[in-house]
Formats: sequence, C-alpha cells, structure tokens
Amino acid sequence: MMKHPLRSAIVPVLALAAASCSPAPTAKQEQAAAPAKPARPSYSVYVSNENSGEVSVIDGDKLELTATIPVGKRPRGIHASRDGRVVYVALSGSPAAPPGVDESTLPPPDKSADGVGLIGVDEGKVVRTIKCGSDPEQFDLSLDGKLIFVSNEDDAKLSIVDIAAGTTLASLPVGGEPEGVTTSPDGKVVYVTSEEDGTVTAVDVEARKPLRSFRTGRRPRSVAFLSNGTRAYVTNENDGGVTLVDSVKHQVIRQIKLGEAGKVKPMHVAMSADGNTAYVSSGRGKKLFAIDTATNAVKASVEVGTRPWGVALSPNNKLLFAADGPAGEVVVVDAATMAVTKRIKAGKGPWGVAVVPRQ
Repeated sequence: MMKHPLRSAIVPVLALAAASCSPAPTAKQEQAAAPAKPARPSYSVYVSNENSGEVSVIDGDKLELTATIPVGKRPRGIHASRDGRVVYVALSGSPAAPPGVDESTLPPPDKSADGVGLIGVDEGKVVRTIKCGSDPEQFDLSLDGKLIFVSNEDDAKLSIVDIAAGTTLASLPVGGEPEGVTTSPDGKVVYVTSEEDGTVTAVDVEARKPLRSFRTGRRPRSVAFLSNGTRAYVTNENDGGVTLVDSVKHQVIRQIKLGEAGKVKPMHVAMSADGNTAYVSSGRGKKLFAIDTATNAVKASVEVGTRPWGVALSPNNKLLFAADGPAGEVVVVDAATMAVTKRIKAGKGPWGVAVVPRQ
C-alpha cells in the first residue's frame, strides 16, 4: 500500500518537536552523568628511594602506591612544608660511601646534582631545586617555613638557606659527617648530629651560630624532641642505643640501651604526637622499637624487615611507616599492637619517609 505523503512528512516533524520540548538536563543531572573523579586521600606518604632517584607516593587510606616521581640523584632526607603543599627532598651527586669503603676507589662526585628538590604536591613533580651546599643528606625547616637547615655530609658544615631567594645565609662547622638535623619545637634551636665526632651541635637559629657541642655516643644519626622541647632523643648507631638529652641545658641525661652494639644499629627516631612514645628503627638490627618516654624503657618491638631506616607516623598516630631499603618496601606497622599489617612496594633503596595530610 502506498504511504500517504502528508503523513510521512508529519512524523519526523512531530518527533523533532517532542525532542525540542523535553526539559534540558539540570547541572546536578549532568554532574551525576559525568564520571566521578577519584577521591583524594586524607593523607599521602612520600618515600625517597636513594638508589632509583625517585620518590614514591602512597595513598594513606588505601595503603597503595599511586605515583612515582623522578627527582634526581640519591634522594635521602625528606620533609613536607607545614601547609602540605610542598615536599622537600635532599639530593646528592656524591657516590654512596658506607663505613669501611675506600673512598679513593669511588667515582668523582657530581656536584651539579647536589641540592634540595621541591615537589609540588598538586603538580606531582619537582618544580624547583635549591642549591644548599655540598652533598646534602638531611635537613629540617624553620617554623615559619622560610629557612632550610641542611647537613652537608662531605663538608662538615650546616648550611642555613633562604628558601625564597635560594641563597645560603650561613655555613657553620658542626663536626665530621653531619647527618641528622632537627628544629626544636619553639624554633629557636637546631640540633645537628656528627657521625664522625659522636656529637650533637646546638645551633642558635636567630644568631646563626653554634651554641654548644656535646658528646652523645658513637655515630649519632637522628634526633626527635618532646613537644614541650625539654628533652631530645638521639640515636647512636654504633652503641646500640639512644641518648636522652636535656635540650634546655644541651647536656646528656642518660643512655637507653636497645640491644647489643653492632647487632642493633639505631637509625631514625620519630616521636608520637602526644610525646608518650619514641619509635626507633634499628637498621640491620631489623626491628622497630617503641620507647616509653615516661620511663625511658623499651615497651615493645617488632621485626619489620632487612634494614628499617626512615620512620614516620600517620596523622592520627595509629600507623607507622618504615622504609626497608634492601627489600624495596615500605612496611606498615600498627602502633597500638606493634604488629606488621602490610608491605608496600616502593622504588630501589627506600630511605626516608614523610607523611603529608591533605589540606
């Protein structure tokens, strides 16, 4: 049967009219139809990988690796700005020289690689590198975030650097092979450890000069203060223990033994937010120790890996993150039970750990 020509023309017109009369989708409907963006974690864990020149980024909620950021040669010390927008990482072109290595057999240092890289958290990459003296290893920031205090390992110096200008304001002698650098809670003093001399030097931030040096033990590596600034804990790698320091008078109070010297090698120390517990990694001692700061006795320990190094706490202080270099992992420990709950693959030679809450 032949189609009616008028009816054939009317059908598409009616369909078009119906479509044009349909209500436009609302903004809420369009938003619902669009694919949802992945939620940002409440915090992230940044891990410096010394042997692969990268920083690994771990989602603190899912405990999964989310990104790997190339940063430069031998990234070690790592800290975040107080506003959580920048992660700083120390870079060095000097070849690794563990104790007992004949340094004359090593390749020459690449001084052009020395500096502190600034990772933009939003950008997910290094946005700037500051020159901070020779062979930077560890550092800390001033309370106002304007200065960076950097240990120059092969120079036996502490560099005080203006971050905005990128200029060195002072270079101070602090003993051979300086490593650990920690700013006191009031921001007035910086403690710097000297592995070679077995000392800690207290540096006056405002005057930019050393106040006092005092012996703590063999190969001091790291420092953590109580939040009130009255006490400090200093790890001594070759003594198998930690030195408790009066950080007002800058003098030793007592030694805290963790294990047999040579077998337990205390490296990094991290303080809980309430100041009740100091957590100490033991390098080739394989363990993570928890020290009760009220009694200064070990209250718990757990074997976490081949060589736990850098340690940091989650913002709620419920989890510990320890870098295990030889395994290429970050080990997650429940702080309440001191039990390993997860191992997360990182890069080659994880060294330092920084926890960055979402702002």
